[in-house]
Amino acid sequence: MSNPSTLKEQVRRLPDRPGVYLMKDRLGRIIYVGKAKSLKRRVSSYFQPSRAFTTRQQPKIRALIEMIASFDTIEVKSEPEALLLEGKLIKQWRPRYNTDFTDDKRFLLVRVDPAEEMPRFRLTRVKKDDRSRYFGPFAHSGLLRKTLAQMRRQFGILLNDTTPRKLPDGTWQLYDDVRRELYSFPEAVSTEDYRRRVDEACAFLEGKSREWLETLRAEMTAAAAKQAFEKAAELRDVVFALEETLAKTRRFERTDPTRPAGNDEALRALQQALGLAGPPSTMECFDISHISGTFVVASMVHFADGRPDKDHYRRFQIKSFIGNDDFRAMEEVVGRRYRRLAEERKPFPDLVVIDGGRGQVGAALKAFVGLECMPPAIIGLAKKHETIIFPDERVPLRLPLDHPGLQLLQRLRDEAHRFANTYNADLRSKKIRESVLDDLPGLGAVRRAALLAHFSSIEQLRTAGIEVIAEVPGFGPKLAAELHAFLQSR
Repeated sequence: MSNPSTLKEQVRRLPDRPGVYLMKDRLGRIIYVGKAKSLKRRVSSYFQPSRAFTTRQQPKIRALIEMIASFDTIEVKSEPEALLLEGKLIKQWRPRYNTDFTDDKRFLLVRVDPAEEMPRFRLTRVKKDDRSRYFGPFAHSGLLRKTLAQMRRQFGILLNDTTPRKLPDGTWQLYDDVRRELYSFPEAVSTEDYRRRVDEACAFLEGKSREWLETLRAEMTAAAAKQAFEKAAELRDVVFALEETLAKTRRFERTDPTRPAGNDEALRALQQALGLAGPPSTMECFDISHISGTFVVASMVHFADGRPDKDHYRRFQIKSFIGNDDFRAMEEVVGRRYRRLAEERKPFPDLVVIDGGRGQVGAALKAFVGLECMPPAIIGLAKKHETIIFPDERVPLRLPLDHPGLQLLQRLRDEAHRFANTYNADLRSKKIRESVLDDLPGLGAVRRAALLAHFSSIEQLRTAGIEVIAEVPGFGPKLAAELHAFLQSR
């Protein structure tokens, strides 16, 4: 059982500032993570007598409060920071009561099982550990159902539990009612032709998922700006889950003659489509990641013979300016990458792929002009319609969604996007953890760095004694005592 007087004493010392709180049980396990506009007001609400009426009506809240033996807090500078940190900590620790609350309302997923002879697009709310391919989760169920209906008309696929009928000649009749007249595709289809339809529909749904992800991010930011933090938190959870699903998306693996092309065939197909002198055995792709102009970073991934070569991945922080300018950021990181290779007399890749449209491609080309060296082949891959952009007068190229060369470019681009987002999230988390030290007068960047090098976390520093802090380079007994008192008051 918790000690009410000890907990109340902790609450009295909390600041009236935004942050995140972590409720722990008697074994020190984190059982709930929450965010707060005011840590003092929010955390104190858990231990007020007026809470009793609410908890009688909500057994889960009552059980949570009864298990609280201690708590930790992390102070941040703003409510949006608290929102993002809360989500990251929930993903990291998977607290029991956060999971219970979110499990009560699951969002829709789309499931496609490649083991079926005629795979169907089904709606589900539970993602199982099987070989099926999942898309989502999707917060807007009405929009999702309309999109699936559109896909059925556009690609001639099966939805939910519709059962096709096998005809004597080995083909399949997809529908046996008036719906057959509504679709432009032939209803009698071979297994191989239907599999191609499924691949095209999956590629389309993956593209839609990315469009919806950008929309959800914008809605989350707008909700946070309006201080609608419960709505923003709900959208944040969907954004995190959708990002994770997209990062794990893979093409179907199967042994029939219509399986996706191997890397050699994909490279040759890409060579032909782009008019290259040879197959692009080495490719590098750049992506810029930021949140409203803050935490701007870039990633570069390297593929060799159509496969990721992670030893050659690179991450960049933007150094030449502060703000939101994707073009300047792209010019900077492309210039830094190939200036380094030129100085080390290392070969450039056969193909450079830029995640973006004509502006981003122009920025990359400008970097090579500044280097005064001949660039390798450069293209952009614009998200809208997966359009290939050239740096010269050639018109943009739209390859079929089942084109093996395009699918290879998509894998390259998606890997760059994943790598950039991971780096962005790491920097955000580190900055949020460090932000509490910014408010102590006299604690400059050098001493902050020394503290963070000596202690693995702010929480470890918070529990350290004055004598231990005084051992850090740049700290004496006086400053160590000031820092200890400051942290105990937060």
